[in-house]
Amino acid sequence: MNKASEVIMKIVFLLCACISIAAVIMICVFMFANGVPAIKEIGFFKFIFGTEWRPTQGIFGIGPMIIGSIYVTAGAMVVGVPIGLLTAVFLAKYCPEKIYKLVKPIINLMAGIPSIIYGFFGLVVIIPAIQDIFGTSGKGILAASLLLGMMILPTIINTAESSITAVPESYYEGALALGATKERSIFKTVIPAAKSGVMSGIILGMGRAIGETMAVVMVAGNQAIIPDSITSGVRTLTANIVLEMAYATGLHRRALIATAVVLFVFVLIINVCFSIINRRSE
Repeated sequence: MNKASEVIMKIVFLLCACISIAAVIMICVFMFANGVPAIKEIGFFKFIFGTEWRPTQGIFGIGPMIIGSIYVTAGAMVVGVPIGLLTAVFLAKYCPEKIYKLVKPIINLMAGIPSIIYGFFGLVVIIPAIQDIFGTSGKGILAASLLLGMMILPTIINTAESSITAVPESYYEGALALGATKERSIFKTVIPAAKSGVMSGIILGMGRAIGETMAVVMVAGNQAIIPDSITSGVRTLTANIVLEMAYATGLHRRALIATAVVLFVFVLIINVCFSIINRRSE
């Protein structure tokens, strides 16, 4: 009976794995089957490096959206990575148990807050603050970066904290025994040992920032232009898709699917680059 149950469970696990793989393959086939011909029809360089997006005139250049996505994502990482990593260190090594029981559920709650709520927070709090400080409309790269930096915090904190906690205590105690301070022991011994998990958290956070749509639509300004300052309005790749897909037809619709292909390849390149850097540093 035990052998039979083991065989059954192996089959169940295999089916689940196959379903997951099949889902990814079907998504990729759909995107590339519709997107690649559109890129070929428009012209690769015109599509990727074009600086104008005018669907009604048959002009499809996503260069401004690519630059906007890079700026917003980079800004989010500048905001989210240091705060997330330091918070993870605090929770793993400094936080008293009573405070931990209060802070940890709050961080987990942040991960479950819908994007639209973050967007409303950006509209009500972040944008008015930027308006007062810079005297602009408030919607732009800075607002989107700050908002996305907040949104990726739970991902980075939870992943980094788990990795730091998983490092054997002997690493930390050994560094202390050799005369290192507590901070030096953590940042020179524990965090390098947890590097793989920390990098995974950063990659997941970056993926969340690149793929976020609704909150960005609400605070980024949605202008398909190349920004000239951190307060300039931008349109990201995801925002471009969601804003126009509802009414797009023909080549316009296929161009939006091609935009999703570019986004997919963009994320894939980032993951590969991080993997190469991680392997070389090991």
